[in-house]
Amino acid sequence: MRSGPLESKGDMEELLLSLLVPVYNRPDEVKELLASLVGQAPFCYELILVEDGSTMPCQEVVAKYEGAFPIQYITIPNGGPSNARNVGSTYAHGRYLVILDSDVELPSGYIRHVTEAIQRYEAEGTPLDAFGGPDAADEHFTNVQKAINYSMTSFLTTGGIRGGKRRISHYFPRSFNMGCRRLLYKEMGGFDAQMRFGEDLDFSMRLYERGAHIVLLEEAQVYHKRRVDFHKFFRQVFNSGIARIHLSRRHPGSLKLIHLLPSIATVGIVGLLTLGIILLPFLGWLALMAWLPVVLLALLFFVDAWSKTHSFYIALLSIRASFTQVIGYGTGLLVASWRCLVLHQPEFSAFKQNFYK
Repeated sequence: MRSGPLESKGDMEELLLSLLVPVYNRPDEVKELLASLVGQAPFCYELILVEDGSTMPCQEVVAKYEGAFPIQYITIPNGGPSNARNVGSTYAHGRYLVILDSDVELPSGYIRHVTEAIQRYEAEGTPLDAFGGPDAADEHFTNVQKAINYSMTSFLTTGGIRGGKRRISHYFPRSFNMGCRRLLYKEMGGFDAQMRFGEDLDFSMRLYERGAHIVLLEEAQVYHKRRVDFHKFFRQVFNSGIARIHLSRRHPGSLKLIHLLPSIATVGIVGLLTLGIILLPFLGWLALMAWLPVVLLALLFFVDAWSKTHSFYIALLSIRASFTQVIGYGTGLLVASWRCLVLHQPEFSAFKQNFYK
């Protein structure tokens, strides 16, 4: 069912951007996202919210912003974020789709940065096919969210293989902050609705295989809340590790040595901790010297996080977040390697309650 577009200002036929957001049981997050859109300039955008079978819909929240900017509110049965994005794209009027997660907030200059970049590249004769931007933690985020954000953006963790810097040869936009020409998105068939994790990387890889002009817009960052506890964070990164192996089968040659580093680190961490315990009866406390590399790695996480967050407590939490990410991702990759590459089993994912958990 489609509710909307809600009556608002703006010529729907002349829009540059259609902001596309799948949402599942996140009315509070949607409220913060909508609030961050108020006053964004230039006024060249619409918002398309796709309620993906939620039991806690956000329709009342959306209604409070009627008249602030063009909004289309669409409800569909639960089918996952990829399907929701594809459905939402069919209602879009903008030349570009800007795909966002429901747990992001937009800094006040976001629309301006994106608009200026599109216009600049067009003036240079190299129009953008797709683009993306980085993510960060806002000041009002919880300490756990800030610690998780550190681990997801640090070069010391799997954040170092996300391709969020210009020095990375290929930058792969992610679904929390990704733009694509609407007609190109349609030609490519959008996201693979069968993929539960890694669907944004699959889409980015298909863009490169198509020869698309893709750019990282470093100034167009979003504030990204991510998972609110370490248990959910582990499940997320575990499945990200699984997805990396699935992507390697869909896109031969995409698996690089750098993607294996979390698994190598995981084996090393577990091995050193186990070795210390085994040698303890024979060498006493001296056996715990085997743990020294792990302790030094934890110290490195702490010092780097402290230098970036300027918070002793967040730096402590960042140690747990970083080990959670490295071990979760590394373990997921190892499990998927065994099942998919050795046993030749089909694609799978863990923690299957729904697409958003």
